[in-house]
Amino acid sequence: MIARRKFLERTAALAGGGILLSAFDNKTFSIFKNRFSPADQVNIGAIGINGMGWSNVNAAMKVPGVKLVALCDIDKNVLDKRMAELSKNNVDTSKIKTYGDYRKLLEQKDIDAVIVGTPDHWHALIMIHACEAGKDVYCEKPVGNSIGECNRMVAAQQRYNKIVQAGQWQRSQQHFKDAIDFVHSGKLGNIRTVKVWCYLDWKQPLDVKPNSPVPAGVDYNKWLGPAPMRPFNENRFHFTFRWFWDYAGGLMTDWGVHLLDYAFMGMKVDTPKSVAALGGKFAKPDSADETPDTLMALYEFDHYNIIWDHAIGIGNGDYGRDHGIGFIGTNGTLVLNRGGWEVMEEKKNPGKVLVPFAKSVDNGLNKHWENFIGVVRSRKQEDLHCPIQDAAHIAILSQMGNIAYRSKQKLFWDKSKGKFTDEKINQEYLVKKYYNGYQLPKV
Repeated sequence: MIARRKFLERTAALAGGGILLSAFDNKTFSIFKNRFSPADQVNIGAIGINGMGWSNVNAAMKVPGVKLVALCDIDKNVLDKRMAELSKNNVDTSKIKTYGDYRKLLEQKDIDAVIVGTPDHWHALIMIHACEAGKDVYCEKPVGNSIGECNRMVAAQQRYNKIVQAGQWQRSQQHFKDAIDFVHSGKLGNIRTVKVWCYLDWKQPLDVKPNSPVPAGVDYNKWLGPAPMRPFNENRFHFTFRWFWDYAGGLMTDWGVHLLDYAFMGMKVDTPKSVAALGGKFAKPDSADETPDTLMALYEFDHYNIIWDHAIGIGNGDYGRDHGIGFIGTNGTLVLNRGGWEVMEEKKNPGKVLVPFAKSVDNGLNKHWENFIGVVRSRKQEDLHCPIQDAAHIAILSQMGNIAYRSKQKLFWDKSKGKFTDEKINQEYLVKKYYNGYQLPKV
């Protein structure tokens, strides 16, 4: 521990807030990597490694001085697959422990930080327990599956004073920062509307499938965890769990936390006056999905509105893009997405704000991990690109859209109390009920 502590202090200046080791060329990168001794490593364990959890493992292992020491998944087939991939890439898997129960992984003393890459309904429990166990955490988005979970996760980070980064990696991409700086410059003029949209043509509504036996190697009871007990159904399992209320919040929370984040950031606001939403299963009413394939949510402010618009199964979104944020001002409209940004000027105001398309040139996920590991070393919480406080806030805002849709009501938020003005809505939606003997920890 003494060697590790000295190392963390020594490397903080390199990897802390701003100097990213990926800026070095490959030769220099390898020199730094080879200088790290085993005692100097930042050891990570990953919980949930089927989707983004595995993408995070690969990004983490690109950061010099990071060592993978443990993997956990309730699906042994996934564990075996990932260990085989590591062996194929010449990683010494004899030093990597595997688990089917995340609590056992958290008992492993040499782990410094954990990845939470599970389905959404597990994020809060694992993140809180990891902080309690003394681990720093990189938690996938959306961080919580209810407003109550988000609040409890923030409280846990504050109580245990651990480094907690959310997987909203767009916050580490330079072109997003450049675009928001332009919005803040005032050059767009008076902004009256912010449009946020996500049209996914690669995702189609689910066909109804019958329940089936639990696949061999899957601990289904552990997968369900605090969610209601149900027969196994393929639609509710890997990846497509996102479209069922028991485990997630559909596209509103899955992509909303990425895109709405920049809408609110651009307008420098935290909470709306009201939220209303309309939508449904319009593309395929008899699909197996529970969450809407089509949804519009309206966030009301005094002098402008923020509009969320999503559609599953089609890709013709606004401005010819399948996703993005559009800041619509008097002088022009700034359009931003993962590919880059540009400003389209108003025809009646030529020559004022035209900005040609600026393409994204960096890897957001890799940079996000460099930022996280840098802060794990420096312990400077303020340098995190997406701390749990920010991630919880945007997850709550996305939840508001879903709650407005599900309740079929226009909702008003009491910022001072951190809840809706309608107590019936609070009782039904604010805190998600836990099942199977699980409880959301009191912090």
